[in-house]
Amino acid sequence: MKKIIPIQDGELIYFPHFIEVNVAQDWFDYLYNNTPWRKDQIKIFGKVHDVPRLQAWYGDEDAIYSYSNIDLKPLKWTEKLLSIKSLVERKSTVEFNSVLINLYRDGKDSNGWHSDDEKELGTNPEIASITLGQDRTFKLKHKVRDFTEKLNLENGSLLIMRGKMQHHWKHQIPKSKKKLKPRINLTFRKIIT
Repeated sequence: MKKIIPIQDGELIYFPHFIEVNVAQDWFDYLYNNTPWRKDQIKIFGKVHDVPRLQAWYGDEDAIYSYSNIDLKPLKWTEKLLSIKSLVERKSTVEFNSVLINLYRDGKDSNGWHSDDEKELGTNPEIASITLGQDRTFKLKHKVRDFTEKLNLENGSLLIMRGKMQHHWKHQIPKSKKKLKPRINLTFRKIIT
């Protein structure tokens, strides 16, 4: 069932049961065990820090992506990722040429406040995000107005951000003091080359 989250200056669509739990577990196990996870570092205010999660970048050969001084050259699509991408494209009606896969190992792993507004994503990028494994809290805050939103991203769910979302909103997966199991997140994107 599709849920349109009422939000100003953007469009947020959530499918809490995009795939069944047994399919989500199959995808999780495959990705957890077969992905060549990267441990990257970023520079914030002159200090170098480990990215608080592991990641991997897959895509078409020319789908090169850079953020926070991290250059990601795409790994070649696997059959499993291409089949997942096809399902996401049918639901979103957008063709994607890349996916960033994040592994949140526990509650200490996170993703800070940011917008997916890099120039190679185009003017109004559409991001389609699948959650596998542990549910996590997804927070949003408007860049100018005093608006915030919070959503629990469930195992097997699909979240789509589109329209002017990345111009007007920041989002994050915050740290948690709770004991959490691993979560894998696939964010499908279209790199403009």
